[in-house]
Amino acid sequence: MKTRMNFKDEFYQKLKLLVLPIAIQNFMLALVSATDAIMLGWIDQTSLSAVSLAGQVQFVLSLFISGIAAGAGIMAAQYWGKRDAASIEKVIPIALRTNLLFSGLFTILAGFCPEILMRIFTNDAALVASGSQYLRAVALSYVLCGISQVYLILLKNTGHAAVSSRISSTAVVLNIILNAILIYGLCGAPALGIRGAAYATVAARVVELIWAYLETKKPERVRILWNRLFSSAGKILSEDFWRYTLPVLAASLVWGIAYVLYSVIMGHMGSDAVAANSITSIAKSLLSCLIRGVSGGAGVLIGNLLGANELEKAREYGGRLSHLSIAIGIVTGGLLMLISPAIVHFAPLSDTAAEYLQYMLLFCGLNLMAQSVNTTVLDGIFCAGGDAKFDMQGNIGAMWCFSVPLGFLAAFWLKLPVMVVYCIVNLDEIVKLPAVYHHYKKYIWVRNITRDVED
Repeated sequence: MKTRMNFKDEFYQKLKLLVLPIAIQNFMLALVSATDAIMLGWIDQTSLSAVSLAGQVQFVLSLFISGIAAGAGIMAAQYWGKRDAASIEKVIPIALRTNLLFSGLFTILAGFCPEILMRIFTNDAALVASGSQYLRAVALSYVLCGISQVYLILLKNTGHAAVSSRISSTAVVLNIILNAILIYGLCGAPALGIRGAAYATVAARVVELIWAYLETKKPERVRILWNRLFSSAGKILSEDFWRYTLPVLAASLVWGIAYVLYSVIMGHMGSDAVAANSITSIAKSLLSCLIRGVSGGAGVLIGNLLGANELEKAREYGGRLSHLSIAIGIVTGGLLMLISPAIVHFAPLSDTAAEYLQYMLLFCGLNLMAQSVNTTVLDGIFCAGGDAKFDMQGNIGAMWCFSVPLGFLAAFWLKLPVMVVYCIVNLDEIVKLPAVYHHYKKYIWVRNITRDVED
């Protein structure tokens, strides 16, 4: 297999058009969390920690939204490779109505019983009170997000990744600007503090949804037909959608709920641990944007090739993407370790939290190296071929049979130090690497899942 990097060949030219917009989109999304942390951190550490924990509610919802959207993306990418827009327009409404159900439920829960949600993540009364205030104000954004993400995944997988990125990035910039105005009371606005961050998020989601809707109405674009929202897509397409979506959704939930439990473990180890973990997560998200860009680009690129029945080419590109993910993991993980002293210096934390942060960032750098490979292969390459079941199995083994039980044991029974607990709950990416490599070499993912569907 060729491994020499010729950035002018077809592979890198196609990948560049996909990776850069998706990476920028992910960077901008991570930037919102970073600015929330910085702006609220200057008010007080409690606000920073409370929003971080309240954000876990959005994270849980995103597991459902992204799982359903990813399933729709698998179908859309392969049928777009086949240039069958009619089948895509039948499948997408299934994803839309499912996301409406989940996001609507979360909006109701956050709006009317936020205290119950916050007590899942912490027993600190001050964090519960502040986090509940944020959840109640941000609740409407959940249902808006559920709809807009279906529009964005449709654009990304039908040849308009740059448009999808531009919409999300603009919404993020608006969110950041409104954060500053509403948190601190700039430009004559009232200083709303933690509620200001929530209102900024709602406003940005409104803009994102309206823009995405208008983009799909343009000529030659694949559309979401709302009049088909409660209509059947046909037995074949409906069965195929759920056949390839349910494993993705299950993998997302298995991974995400375990990740939330990591936050629960850290959340019960004190405000300093929560604050340090929050900053580490933000730094990791900012630096891993290229990893997620390669993963997203891999899903679209491999999916298009498989749908066009270019199976050997897809197999070759899968190998090149795997090698690229190793290089990117080394670069991003090494960079996080390199800049960790600067992050510790500028983070608005107590002395104890700053000490935790220093060691968390170093270990997180190692974690990123493994995450780069796992994310590209599992979420990108495997999902593109409808092979998401292994992702779920890997997460069960590495997280539910290893990190979660050992984390609870270390934190609540053995009472081990914060940093020991942190390392244990973040070993999952490293643990599952050998299994991912072994499954990749079986090439189960190299398959065309499209059908010839009659109208």
